[in-house]
Amino acid sequence: MRSLIAFLLVFSGFLLNANAQSWKQLNTEPYAGKQDDICFINENTGWYVNGFGKVFHTSNGGETWTKQWEQKGSFFRTVAFINDQVGFVGTVGTEYFPNVTDTIPLYRTRDGGTSWEAVSYKVPYVKGLCAIDVVKEQYINHGNIDYKYHLFAVGRVGSPANLLVSHDGGETWQSKSLQNDCKMLFDIKMLNKNLGFACAASSDDISQSHAVILKTTDGGNSWKKVYQSARPFETTWKVTFPTPQVGYITIQSYNPDPNVKQQRIAKTTDGGETWSEINLIEDAGAREFGIGFIDANHGFVGSMNSGFETKDGGKTWTKIDLGRACNKIRIYRNSANKVYGYAIGVNVFKWTEE
Repeated sequence: MRSLIAFLLVFSGFLLNANAQSWKQLNTEPYAGKQDDICFINENTGWYVNGFGKVFHTSNGGETWTKQWEQKGSFFRTVAFINDQVGFVGTVGTEYFPNVTDTIPLYRTRDGGTSWEAVSYKVPYVKGLCAIDVVKEQYINHGNIDYKYHLFAVGRVGSPANLLVSHDGGETWQSKSLQNDCKMLFDIKMLNKNLGFACAASSDDISQSHAVILKTTDGGNSWKKVYQSARPFETTWKVTFPTPQVGYITIQSYNPDPNVKQQRIAKTTDGGETWSEINLIEDAGAREFGIGFIDANHGFVGSMNSGFETKDGGKTWTKIDLGRACNKIRIYRNSANKVYGYAIGVNVFKWTEE
């Protein structure tokens, strides 16, 4: 009897913990469209950006937000910080969205977002950026453990395809055209300073475009195509690697035929060397955006109208509330291995694990 009671107590605790895991919408300034990126350096300190040229900051886990910077004519597409002082914001550039006049692709702050400056880089010219990824590399510095920061940025939607790389924490940058490998770039995930993956499209004409995944093993100097969808009107969008072997990438369909309803995700289980397609939902209105996984099996996808959750590696999906057009989902773990996360689209959401 005692063993049965003990089992029931443990099982009840498991259920309570499972129920305590949830996404909570945060109170943020209203925005009519899709906001694109959010990042945190710990559970309390974070930033998000949007297409109105605004940068918002929180120091209390998203309970309240302060507008740090507003620059009219800028469309802020992506944000990344390497510590509480040094961060970067990328812009989508001109000639894609209306009323965008800012031709500078990347800005930097050295004071936690209070002030910003344009970042210089070696040519070729970068039209715009859609994503920034940071690799933190441990090394021995005069007998002590220290860290180097490598930054990789890609863009853009609508073409052209370019890569920006810094190996000194964002002090100097080198750009590279990827037009021979693809025509649009949307996201990048580097597993280390050499190995990584880029979400791409084969054409800047969406009617001719196929979803493409590129792989690099030399820090972005060269790229190999490891996946291309068989259908036109498709692009990839966002990428997540919950483990070094298991990764997921959202596939977007812009096919105007209302009978084309199946939404798909690309998945790898061999470190990105090969990719297979798994089905999300059969709904033409559920165009996919952001994706984030807690572990190899438990993850989330944002779509135009709702969010989706899987706990079995994408075999089955349950509809959840992540707001509309959830574009970026970031999952983190603190020093105690506790999971927390943030997601952004029309609204901002926070994942808590009690």
